[in-house]
Amino acid sequence: MLNAKLSRKRRRYIGFMRALMYVCAALTYALVLFLIAYVLAKGVPNISWELLSTSPSYLTERIGILPDILNTVYIVIATLLIVLPLGVGAAIYLTEYAKNKKVVAVIEYAAETLSGIPSIIYGLVGMLFFCQFLGMQTSLLAGALTLVIMNLPTIMRTTQESLKTVPQSYREGAFGLGAGKWRVIRTVVLPGCVDGVITGCILSVGRILGESAALLFTAGFAHALNGIFEGLTSAGATLTVALYVYAKEQGEFGAAFAIAAILMGLTLLINLAATLTQRYFRRKKA
Repeated sequence: MLNAKLSRKRRRYIGFMRALMYVCAALTYALVLFLIAYVLAKGVPNISWELLSTSPSYLTERIGILPDILNTVYIVIATLLIVLPLGVGAAIYLTEYAKNKKVVAVIEYAAETLSGIPSIIYGLVGMLFFCQFLGMQTSLLAGALTLVIMNLPTIMRTTQESLKTVPQSYREGAFGLGAGKWRVIRTVVLPGCVDGVITGCILSVGRILGESAALLFTAGFAHALNGIFEGLTSAGATLTVALYVYAKEQGEFGAAFAIAAILMGLTLLINLAATLTQRYFRRKKA
């Protein structure tokens, strides 16, 4: 009798927790769908070829985001060119070369701490160090260097975890054939973890696209149309900064929602690319 009562209570408890789980999942799903649908419904009607292909003109009150799109591309390229060698190199050292486990633990703890710092603090430090101390002034290059520090933990940790997934027997087999340390890493280890490197790169692009607070301090919010080299040495607004300026400073909510819809689409594409990349390399390994 007692066992029957306990069994009924347990079934009710399991049923209640399952229902609660379904409710939480449904609420989360509904919130995500509502956010995506609301932004796209408000933004897509305001997207036009003129908006995408022209520069803003205050004389004719024309709104164009072409400089902001190019500035976003410039800062993504500059950040990745710097952060990828640093992050992958640091991960290779920590996983393959470092012998002192205490030093490895300290560096990993520092990386985890960096990943948890609010982005506005990065912006303040970047403004004081890159813009003022190093004399870069407000520029896309200063913003890119600030984003390098922000994204370094992401690249480093994802690469580290991917390096650890490569079986030790692969390394031992290559060493047994007479290969040196660097040759083993270059020809055996790195090809086996390239999926993690690419995934970290894609996730970093997503964070770069979504960053605004740090860039407000370091890159500025100019809407000038420049080439890549001239643009990196001058102030410029990325899409997220332009969204802030149009919504908060100018009250142009149509343009702000159009930029938000573009960023939403880019975010969905980046997440899809990361998922497809992981599946492709997982199938390739199998």
